[in-house]
Amino acid sequence: MINVALLGIIRRWYIRDRVSIREIARRLDISRNTVRRYIRSAAIEPSSPTRQSQSSLDEFAPRLSAWLSAEAVKSRKQRRTLKQMFLGPERAGI
Repeated sequence: MINVALLGIIRRWYIRDRVSIREIARRLDISRNTVRRYIRSAAIEPSSPTRQSQSSLDEFAPRLSAWLSAEAVKSRKQRRTLKQMFLGPERAGI
């Protein structure tokens, strides 16, 4: 398994700072073959999958989208302001 911190250090030294493979191996006290394998690996730093958390508005989403679509049909002067829309759900128990 690739150590992400070590991978970043090795790549930075090799690509940006132009440090030799032998010097990197000496500084980190690891095998030259390991350094070479890390440099040649196509693996990008692993990222964890994004976690989908529930929103507090999920249960009210249909009602809110209905309000927004109803407001979109009205003329500009007849639409409710954001403040009115904010106070509306608060009175409705959201």
